[in-house]
Amino acid sequence: MNEQRNMILAIVLSAIVLFGWGIATEYFFPAANAPATKIVDGKEVPLVRPDDVKTAAPAPAAGPARPRDVNVVRGETPRVAIETPRLRGSINLRGARIDDLVLTTQTVTIKRNSPPVRLFAPEGTADAYYASFGWTGQGVELPGADAAWTVAQGARLTPATPVTLIWPNKTGQIFEIRLAVDKDYLFTAEQRVTNRGTGAVAVRPFSLVSRAKPSADPSSWTLHVGPVGLFDGKANYDWKYDDLAEEGDQRFSSTGGWIGFADKYWLAAVVPDQKSRVDAGFLHGQAGFQAVATPDVAVVAAGAATAWRSSLFAGAKEIRLLDHYSSQLGTPLERAIDWGWFRWFMKGIYILLNWLFGQLGNFGLAIIGLTLIVRILMFPIAQKQFKSFAGMRVLQPKMKALQERYKDDKPRLQQEMLKLYQEEKVNPMAGCLPILIQIPIFYALYKVLLLAVEMRHQPFFLWIKDLSAPDPLTPVNLFGYLPWDPPGFLALGVLPILLGVTMWLQFKLNPPPADPVQAQVFAFMPWVLMFVMAPFAAGLQLYWTVNNILTILQQKWLYSRHPGMKAAADKT
Repeated sequence: MNEQRNMILAIVLSAIVLFGWGIATEYFFPAANAPATKIVDGKEVPLVRPDDVKTAAPAPAAGPARPRDVNVVRGETPRVAIETPRLRGSINLRGARIDDLVLTTQTVTIKRNSPPVRLFAPEGTADAYYASFGWTGQGVELPGADAAWTVAQGARLTPATPVTLIWPNKTGQIFEIRLAVDKDYLFTAEQRVTNRGTGAVAVRPFSLVSRAKPSADPSSWTLHVGPVGLFDGKANYDWKYDDLAEEGDQRFSSTGGWIGFADKYWLAAVVPDQKSRVDAGFLHGQAGFQAVATPDVAVVAAGAATAWRSSLFAGAKEIRLLDHYSSQLGTPLERAIDWGWFRWFMKGIYILLNWLFGQLGNFGLAIIGLTLIVRILMFPIAQKQFKSFAGMRVLQPKMKALQERYKDDKPRLQQEMLKLYQEEKVNPMAGCLPILIQIPIFYALYKVLLLAVEMRHQPFFLWIKDLSAPDPLTPVNLFGYLPWDPPGFLALGVLPILLGVTMWLQFKLNPPPADPVQAQVFAFMPWVLMFVMAPFAAGLQLYWTVNNILTILQQKWLYSRHPGMKAAADKT
């Protein structure tokens, strides 16, 4: 009866872990990137996503509120081209907006003909998103959102050729925006007001990023997506799009800093002059969401001119670049990546992994190299774990005898067990230390795969074309021969199956827990984790599987060095 009860309890606990984890990951842990490929009739084919399908422009009679095709909207206004090694797009001369920008080195999918990732799109499109520079003030005519700017200098914006836009009003004030861009993702804007009028004017410049709707990327406690900024040296990840919609505008005052919107891999943020005191805020209205930075009001005397300088980052959150810009701009723009409490450790894992990637040329090999380094560093601790486990196996007959003798006296059983551990010089907790050390390393790797755009779309070998996405090869649909895509936790790829098998083999080398219920739960655990890990990135599955294999080999080697322990363990 007790055995049946224990078995039922073990099954129930395993089911809770399996299905409870699925629910928890939906809310707390964002899934890996969507699968880049799937197997159909035994062949690997790329997945077609909505981003790959160009939307035809609707008929004009349908009403201006309906989103329209980017190419159509872009062709309705005069523009200045943007061309850099990593960006392509244009500046809208109506409103002086940078509202057309694609990242030429980042593709939507791994397909050969996949389009580049679009970051900015003009107003009137489905995903309107842009940056703008302008002024507010009183008693002076200012360029509005629909102001028609003219090009005073430069035919196109490139790293070698800046562009100057000009807009004069009717009372003698001339507004200029000089835009420059580097070879990566940083724009520099100099806003100048020249007062040729008869009296002084008070103006206040602003720089902003505006988007019509929230990011499609999910946000969770492990991944911040949405409004982000740094004010007076402190990063702010507190606000989400829903918070702004429900609670209204959020305003801050800061010396320097930066403010913008972060997606999983992309960032658009304005960076004011770091010596200026600025008012900043996240705003929400009918047009969507805005992140705005505004320095103090300046009075421009007649015959004088005043200029302000700010920057715009618009691109991929590449860690090396963010670190470089942090030094260049004098503010930690790299905090746009929310590493969490153990940022130094997470970033350290990234630096090591990226270095291995550079040396080996394959990100999967870099993960294997990281696993080897971790195992080498942990070898002394693993030896203590092995001795503890081997000692526990030798003690199994004595422990069973004590359990049988004091089965009705639990306090006495605990005392006798403790006495036995002391006499045999065995620490049952020693085996937990390597596991405790592995947890932060595994979590750090999880965060790196989740956050680092450098790891996006990185292939391994054979069928694994994207290590930041789940393993696409699953026997559940006969490796793609059945026309059915199983749900995430049932889509058992080859790697999660290997993970479960290697964990089962690893557990077989360890002594079974003294408690029978725990033993039954541990027997189910490898197969439960196999389902749990199925929706996660293949890179994580690869790390865990290789780590299990190395652990098994290490235990086998250590047993070969201590045949007495092996013989004693085989008798248990």
